[in-house]
Amino acid sequence: MPLAIDSTAFAAGAEIPARHTCEGEDLSPTLRFSGVPAAARALALVVDDPDAPDPAAPRTVWSHWILYDLPPATPGLPEGVPPDALPPGTREGLNDSKRTGYGGPCPPIGRHRYFFTLYALDAPLGDLGRPTRARVLEAIRGHVLEQAQLMGTYQKRGR
Repeated sequence: MPLAIDSTAFAAGAEIPARHTCEGEDLSPTLRFSGVPAAARALALVVDDPDAPDPAAPRTVWSHWILYDLPPATPGLPEGVPPDALPPGTREGLNDSKRTGYGGPCPPIGRHRYFFTLYALDAPLGDLGRPTRARVLEAIRGHVLEQAQLMGTYQKRGR
């Protein structure tokens, strides 16, 4: 069984419910992980939006949530998981709002795609301080056993 990530909050390719966005409670959605390879020693999760700021003319990839060094036995994450309830050993990176934690979809214009990418790694990354998405992606290079994605979309109401 290959590595997989899904959510009870939305189906792959479907709209992310408002409660998980800046127009709602801004709670991280429930995520489920399966098919983690036996050789995995850590997991990493990167949530980003490649359509920023405008899907018609994207200029940057905006990161919304960075987690790494999750234990490989982690079955997923509950909705709205606070930092003190993350699996033991999990480390957080900085999102593009310059803070740790989940920052839900809040697109300035148009319908954006949000990718929840789960990486199975052959080794934990260790303390990287408060790394950005770019730093985590650089650190996992050469350590990815498998990766899986869940994509959801969101457009602000009336836009």
